[in-house]
Amino acid sequence: MTMTIDRRLLLKAGTFGLAALSLPGAALAFASARGFTHGVASGEPSADSVLLWTRYVADNDARLTAELSATPDFVKVVGGGSVTASGARDHIAKITVRGLKPGSWYYYRFVAADGSKSPVGRTRTLPKGETQAFNLGVFSCSNLPFGWFNAYGHAAARKDIDLALHLGDYIYEYGPDVYPTRAQALAGRLVQPDHEMITLADYRLRYASYRLDPDLQALHQSVPMIAMWDDHEIANDAWKGGAQNHQDGAEGDYATRRRIAEQVYREWMPVADLNPADALWTSYQIGNLATIIRTESRLSGRDKPAELAEAFAGGGDLAKALAKFRDETWMDPSRHMLGDDQARWLGEQFKASKASGTRWQVWAQQCVMGSLKLPVETAQWVPKDAPEIVRTRSAAGLTASQAGLPFNMDAWDGYPVQREALLKSAQAADADLVVLSGDSHNAWGFDLAADGKPAGVEFAGHSVSSPGFETYAPTVAPKDVAGALIRGNPQLKWADTSSRGYMTVNLTQDRATANWHAMRTIREHTLDLAGTESRSVLPGRKVLAEPGWSRWSPADATLSA
Repeated sequence: MTMTIDRRLLLKAGTFGLAALSLPGAALAFASARGFTHGVASGEPSADSVLLWTRYVADNDARLTAELSATPDFVKVVGGGSVTASGARDHIAKITVRGLKPGSWYYYRFVAADGSKSPVGRTRTLPKGETQAFNLGVFSCSNLPFGWFNAYGHAAARKDIDLALHLGDYIYEYGPDVYPTRAQALAGRLVQPDHEMITLADYRLRYASYRLDPDLQALHQSVPMIAMWDDHEIANDAWKGGAQNHQDGAEGDYATRRRIAEQVYREWMPVADLNPADALWTSYQIGNLATIIRTESRLSGRDKPAELAEAFAGGGDLAKALAKFRDETWMDPSRHMLGDDQARWLGEQFKASKASGTRWQVWAQQCVMGSLKLPVETAQWVPKDAPEIVRTRSAAGLTASQAGLPFNMDAWDGYPVQREALLKSAQAADADLVVLSGDSHNAWGFDLAADGKPAGVEFAGHSVSSPGFETYAPTVAPKDVAGALIRGNPQLKWADTSSRGYMTVNLTQDRATANWHAMRTIREHTLDLAGTESRSVLPGRKVLAEPGWSRWSPADATLSA
């Protein structure tokens, strides 16, 4: 790879542009690299099709041939086609190959006009008809400077994952010394650009930076992925009209930033391009075993989150102010996370899936649905010398909890009326509902209820690398933090508040089981596990089975094959 900057490439419309001329060190390598620069990926499979992705950089648009074979030697090519790696799309090439066999594994690659070949990827189609078992890998919240993506590497080395689900925060938008601070960042894990991503060039370069990570490349190369953004692919705490981490004027127009963020996501991820009128939500059928219903909860329908600061402002009687906030603002029925169209569609999906005889209705979405209030022990958890933001948020959350309010208004806890309505729609369909969630950085197992009746369960996964509750309670034993949270939140049945890792969710006709895999560390590059915890739900029960289903063993620290 040459370090010489090709000015023609930099000036080509739609590539990094003149901004790349100021980038130091490794970033220059991004701009000057040629050929297949970021491996391969596949995604959004159906029973007879799968989308293939690569990036091929040349001075001009480049025509590639996609090849798909049942064997890694490509002796017989059974599908593929011609596709252009377009400079206007950051040299990304995507093609959906159709006419494939259901429930089948394939190998794929891209071949350039000069005969050069991409790495070989492995992908599969979804099963059709009677299906006994299917295994999902579930990921979220991968902040590269915080540490190694060991969770991706561990999952990629396995042979038993059929499909990856990425539930958001695939990248983070911040500049250096924000999240993480320079002191928290792991040496050698800094990303580009060296400022918050705002422009088209910024977003593209951030994805290019992340996608050089070897563990992330390995995951994409080994298994197809279904993905949807959360907030950090746009800006922190994004909603349809703005974001906490966007300042109009200084950072331009939010609508423009949002459009750029979605464009670059669709360039760099193995996801289909959509027309403006297309819905952002969809579903995938796993034979008669499960319907995976993937929703979008940031850009299409989310109203601005309520803010506890509204209740704290203005002085006066705090108890009365919190009660007013709780009864009027928090419980406002017009406050939605999903818009009306998407909510209606979701209810219809529950009904149609159940009516078809499908065993599990799996709702893959971004934010924790179970309710979480801070326990009284929080007052003793936070050290006096903790950063001001940690002390302030903890104090606010504890005060809110005493008034019957949750501490995180950016999760489903901030939209209680619509949450209740959607859970009731699952009850009305008699759905065997399994909700999969990310965003919180911690691992949770919830029973979900509406009107006091079981509505389903939630498996919420650890982050890949972003820090969790241990940031707020660094001197408290994690089991004590988890225990206090469970005692203070009746729907919460299990929690891990200190580990980084990922979930596998094993679906069979007899049970759905979440396995939370905790990595031993992210501060060094290793595939060692600290252990695995499991919880199951049985058909028709709609609550988690007793803890007898669980396991946590140091013996699980070796790679499972």
